[in-house]
Amino acid sequence: MSQTQPPPLQIGMLLYPDFTLLDLTGPQAVLGFINGKTHLLWKTLDTVTSDSGVGIQPSATFGDCPDDLDILFVPGGFGTARAMEDPEILRFLADRAARARYVTSVCSGSLLLGAAGLLRGYKATTHWAVHELLPRFGAEAVQARVVVDRNRISGGGVTAGIDFGLVLLAQLRGEDAAKRTQLMLEYDPQPPFDAGTPKTAEPHIVKHVMDFLEQSNQQMLRGAEAALRATST
Repeated sequence: MSQTQPPPLQIGMLLYPDFTLLDLTGPQAVLGFINGKTHLLWKTLDTVTSDSGVGIQPSATFGDCPDDLDILFVPGGFGTARAMEDPEILRFLADRAARARYVTSVCSGSLLLGAAGLLRGYKATTHWAVHELLPRFGAEAVQARVVVDRNRISGGGVTAGIDFGLVLLAQLRGEDAAKRTQLMLEYDPQPPFDAGTPKTAEPHIVKHVMDFLEQSNQQMLRGAEAALRATST
């Protein structure tokens, strides 16, 4: 007797100008192994350009997105600051999150969830460079690759998206399914340098990256403050 195939998961993945491509494609590569329907979401069907210059074609507008999603996912990127000040994005996230089975993010995408009022009272993580902004949204900031708190699942910076995807897949389909997918992807990280966190990178490397990110971090701070002002009025 054949097993009944579970219904396709409805997966909504937000796009916005200057999102980080790997934040999106890492999780999608993992979730693509399960029976699901992925909706790449933006206000229009016009191509959305990532912060590395690669364009992605949305598959649905906010208005066409299913009301009830199994997974609502938000990537990070250099465009997060502007997105935090966009009321249409924040309203959309708040609306779909109210019914989503899982509300999720990678990298600075968690700041967008916070700006939409979706992390208050939850543990979460984000990119190390903007970690200090999470408590402004009422979240408990955790230094971890992936954080699970009830139906909120957040991944750290950029490459944590694959780890995030595997953790989410284990929640959805069990650990064996996640392990099979990990093997299929040959996900066995062995970085050539021990410089993936500020704790392990040499001081001059950390300084260089912090200097590079200074303008972006200031924009993130202004975006967070603007979102908080909007919710207090």
